[in-house]
Amino acid sequence: MVGSKMAASIRERQTVALKRMLNFNVPHVKNSPGEPVWKVLIYDRFGQDIISPLLSVKELRDMGITLHLLLHSDRDPIRDVPAVYFVMPTEENIDRLCQDLRNQLYESYYLNFISAISRSKLEDIANAALAANAVTQVAKVFDQYLNFITLEEDMFVLCNQNKELVSYRAINRPDITDTEMETVMDTIVDSLFCFFVTLGAVPIIRCSRGTAAEMVAVKLDKKLRENLRDARNSLFTGDPLGTGQFSFQRPLLVLVDRNIDLATPLHHTWTYQALVHDVLDFHLNRVNLEESTGVENSPTGARPKRKNKKSYDLTPVDKFWQKHKGSPFPEVAESVQQELESYRAQEDEVKRLKSIMGLEGEDEGAISMLSDNTAKLTSAVSSLPELLEKKRLIDLHTNVATAVLEHIKARKLDVYFEYEEKIMSKTTLDKSLLDVISDPDAGTPEDKMRLFLIYYISAQQAPSEVDLEQYKKALTDAGCNLSPLQYIKQWKAFAKMASTPASYGNTTTKPMGLLSRVMNTGSQFVMEGVKNLVLKQQNLPVTRILDNLMEMKSNPETDDYRYFDPKMLRSNDSSVPRNKSPFQEAIVFVVGGGNYIEYQNLVDYIKGKQGKHILYGCSEIFNATQFIKQGSIARVNLTGDRGGN
Repeated sequence: MVGSKMAASIRERQTVALKRMLNFNVPHVKNSPGEPVWKVLIYDRFGQDIISPLLSVKELRDMGITLHLLLHSDRDPIRDVPAVYFVMPTEENIDRLCQDLRNQLYESYYLNFISAISRSKLEDIANAALAANAVTQVAKVFDQYLNFITLEEDMFVLCNQNKELVSYRAINRPDITDTEMETVMDTIVDSLFCFFVTLGAVPIIRCSRGTAAEMVAVKLDKKLRENLRDARNSLFTGDPLGTGQFSFQRPLLVLVDRNIDLATPLHHTWTYQALVHDVLDFHLNRVNLEESTGVENSPTGARPKRKNKKSYDLTPVDKFWQKHKGSPFPEVAESVQQELESYRAQEDEVKRLKSIMGLEGEDEGAISMLSDNTAKLTSAVSSLPELLEKKRLIDLHTNVATAVLEHIKARKLDVYFEYEEKIMSKTTLDKSLLDVISDPDAGTPEDKMRLFLIYYISAQQAPSEVDLEQYKKALTDAGCNLSPLQYIKQWKAFAKMASTPASYGNTTTKPMGLLSRVMNTGSQFVMEGVKNLVLKQQNLPVTRILDNLMEMKSNPETDDYRYFDPKMLRSNDSSVPRNKSPFQEAIVFVVGGGNYIEYQNLVDYIKGKQGKHILYGCSEIFNATQFIKQGSIARVNLTGDRGGN
């Protein structure tokens, strides 16, 4: 869509803002002549988390960053170099910054705050600079409004550090005081405000009533309204990227509460990125793997070798990841195998050409062959870096996919995924739930608990006490901790969720059952026994809510959603939208945490909507293990007192 605010993705906008900051807050020009100014970057953990998914060490070096150090680490003075700071304006950080000024660590100081700094803290810095006789060395002080983490072109989370402050548990604790709740809401709103400043757009806000999402909407509307009213200092005038793109249509912000759908975060999944996040250690786009290196011989006999820890970055420049992160796992295994075969063919061609180049004898055939192959070899040699990069990515995805496959096979995750899809889409079950829970070979205790919770949440009618006792006994015998069930029981009673959304999803299984290519004996992946399930697009609750509001559909699920327009002079408590035409751009934000299953469902939904853009955001991103832990720890009774078994 021409003139779109979101046409420049949020990843691009935040990256441009960071590069400008690293260039002393002057727009960064690509391929500018001459050396960059060498400088050091000082950040706190918040700043590190924002930068690391967006800029590689090489990119930082290209920007002139010779050293990047944590603010609270022991740092030696480098008195002839400017320092760019990128930190949160906390008491602790300001104290350390003032200490740096007193110790005269650097030649000059460019202070950038992730979120807006208060006047009193600014005065503390000014006083420290005066006392240290360093006023002229403090070159610039900037509020950057970058307090959120971009993980994808179309996905962001609020924070990684101190995320327990805005977690699902924090928002749903029964003993939370009003003051604590205000702090949680202010933290979320501060980050969302930063997000919209970076996006350069003022949204129309819709939210459900009587939820934490409504509290966020009210506060965000107020904060945006106050900023717009102060015309001289408004952050929404002008064009932050300098791209000359002004959108005539504003984006829609849909704020939803995690409590509208507790089944999806517990669901076993079948797509690559969501599986990596579910079963491996995947964090801020980096996956950490433990690789055992076979068996080593010793006098006492064979014993497993030490496990190597390896980290891989799954980034936008990784074309395989970009293409397949939303694909069903068997398709990923097949594609890795295809890539490997294509790489081997190219490698063999280079070897063949090399051997031909060593031809002996003077006959004409050899000479003409030689001149033909010289051109081919020159071309092959020039494509070597590309070939090596291809090999690196193949190795990376072979290792990651193999680690995922080990979990699928050991825990029968294909069986769980298919069974849960049937429960959620109200399809006839081919095996009793009790049998799956009682099967000692299928899944970990947590897998069984996840399955049962999904059954309990999705059931039109809660199981009878007799049945429930039977399930609880089977779960206990399987080694499950029952406290999450206690929480879900109380949540369901409180939310009057006797009937859940009619349809969560649907799955079909290909009749052939297994993929032919990856069944080949030469395949890297032994997929034997793993079902080849194919996903059929069905909108999850969050996607359905977004669809209703974006397309202006009338639906009982969303008809009473509140409507806020921060640009209107007066705020009104209305659920009647003034804007009657469908939106081209939307941001859906889940208060209480999100997951890659929901994100992928939105990505798949928007593929069929030409010219439309959506972004997915959440207060934190968690997998089922982390979500269950929050429910277990909380032991929350949503009606107000503690639950117990």
